[in-house]
Amino acid sequence: MNNTIRVGNLFGIPFYIHPSWFLVLGLVTWSYSGGLVAQFPQLGAGLALLLGLMTALLLFSSVVAHELGHSFVAIRQGIDVKSITLFIFGGLASLEKESKTPAEAFWVAIAGPLVSLILFGIFTAIGFWTAVSGPLAAILAVVATVNLALALFNLIPGLPLDGGNILKAIVWKITGNPYKGVVFASRVGQIFGWIAIASGLLPLILFGSFASFWNLLIGFFLLQNAGNAAQFARVQEQLTGLTAADAVTLDSPIVSAHLTLREFADEGLFKWQNWRRFLVTDNNGQLLGTINIDDLRSIPVGQWTATQIKEIIRPIEASSTVKSDQPLLEVIQRLEQHRLSSLAVIRDNGVLVGILEKAAIINLLQNRMQTNPA
Repeated sequence: MNNTIRVGNLFGIPFYIHPSWFLVLGLVTWSYSGGLVAQFPQLGAGLALLLGLMTALLLFSSVVAHELGHSFVAIRQGIDVKSITLFIFGGLASLEKESKTPAEAFWVAIAGPLVSLILFGIFTAIGFWTAVSGPLAAILAVVATVNLALALFNLIPGLPLDGGNILKAIVWKITGNPYKGVVFASRVGQIFGWIAIASGLLPLILFGSFASFWNLLIGFFLLQNAGNAAQFARVQEQLTGLTAADAVTLDSPIVSAHLTLREFADEGLFKWQNWRRFLVTDNNGQLLGTINIDDLRSIPVGQWTATQIKEIIRPIEASSTVKSDQPLLEVIQRLEQHRLSSLAVIRDNGVLVGILEKAAIINLLQNRMQTNPA
């Protein structure tokens, strides 16, 4: 999520806050402090505001605990948690990858609502079995109720909610196809999104009331994220089964280390005139490094005939290479993580296959989606 502020780590997980969270924190603090004053007139405005802030922080702590529930189960499955972010609609745990089986996906999804239900039980029990009364009892009741609402709301069976991920896991189990699960749960999420929008618009249109305005925001949130999840799932499905070798550029810019700079300039630059970076191999096709057109400028033209490419070759980093049999979906993740535009594709024995570019993956995807539309 863009424009987030990192505030530290939670159990080794990077913790971020989106600026929209501060707006909700202020609104909840102000709203509940006013409610406390109305319910307990003996409270001063300052104390009520302090208790309102404490309530808001308890509520957001509950959201964090909910996301930690997802995170801990994912970590037990060997999945890294990239971050936890608080924002206007609650929280989001960003996982490195999907679970390997529908059963594992189910437990990751349901862990959050289970934590919220446990917190509901704990706060309810504290309020019922202890002598707490007055404003503190009211705060405990609110926190318990919100945790129950958080669990039930997230169990709505549509993406991007936890219930949608549970539904995705069930459909995945039935069909054996995780992407069909995502698409189905996304469509259900879009249905709930439209229902939420309608429930917000009707009071506004019929009575001019903004009482259900929050429903509008939630509806748009569900529509956008459910649609994005479905689109991403279709992309993943099209790329499933493909490897890095399938996206290698035909006639990649590969030159021999034993060519002279003159031979390279006369033949290579004419053949690959749209390229500025070239992969260099030895006589056995092993990848040695790279050469850029700008590298030629470091050698006087009069010495080009006597200078071989291997003399000005640049080493290539391991992060810039990928094995030819690596799944294309993992290759895309590598490109994004390292912010690369291309990778050198090599076989297990080090022989170079060619160059893989983002543009080639996009073209491959477009061709497959035209041939195999959803």
